[in-house]
Amino acid sequence: MRPLQQPPLSPSDVVDRLRSAGCVFAEDEAALLLETANSPDALATMVEQRVTGRPLEHVLGWAELCGVRVAVDDGVFVPRRRSELLVHAAVEAATECGTRPVVLDLCCGSGAVGVAVARLTGDVELHAAELDPASVACARRNVEPVGGSVHEGDLYDALPVALRGRVDVLVVNAPYVPTIEFAFLPAEARDFESRMALDGGADGVDVQRRVAAGAGDWLAPAGRLLIETSGRQAALTVAALASAALATRVVTDDDLGATVVIGTPKP
Repeated sequence: MRPLQQPPLSPSDVVDRLRSAGCVFAEDEAALLLETANSPDALATMVEQRVTGRPLEHVLGWAELCGVRVAVDDGVFVPRRRSELLVHAAVEAATECGTRPVVLDLCCGSGAVGVAVARLTGDVELHAAELDPASVACARRNVEPVGGSVHEGDLYDALPVALRGRVDVLVVNAPYVPTIEFAFLPAEARDFESRMALDGGADGVDVQRRVAAGAGDWLAPAGRLLIETSGRQAALTVAALASAALATRVVTDDDLGATVVIGTPKP
């Protein structure tokens, strides 16, 4: 006997299932799932994945940052809304550079930050670098269509020598969760995103220190390094940049809960 086929989910069914699973923005998520699914069976599968805890962006296959949509594959870091501050600060820096600034998105994950900066700025020479192979593959799907290049490797080791001393805007969303706090992250992040993209070492600033230490060799004389961090770790991030002979300033956005430290080479 053939199993009875379940009737297609209605919009209200989707909302009810998401709400029952604890999704705070059930109506908004339901609208996105209904928009993205290309068949009733696909919708049912996507809803099931979401209610069992898979991040919405992984279910959809995309995320949006500053109005720019990018692909986000399984296991790849999901862009957070707080990174809008990092993007806008980088756009401001790139615009002030003048003609076709060189933008480097280090620890790029999906490439969302670099792509958003490129889209909002206009004509830039965009490079992105990432160590995680799955993220590199995802980033290439996003970065190459806007004319950029993705390099695979550990921080600056990934970069072509021709970039040395030419980077106008070095934008970084390196991991900054202290190792001891990783276990307390929401399950969506802890279970579905690469730990490499989240765990920033003992105090959360290990990767930022490495970024700051090598930045001077790659920044243009008037280039800027912009690093996303947390409010409580900002002093540590500032210290990391200061130890690399960079003048620093901190910008924040209370609405986004976002903090960015900006460093420039000292004369």
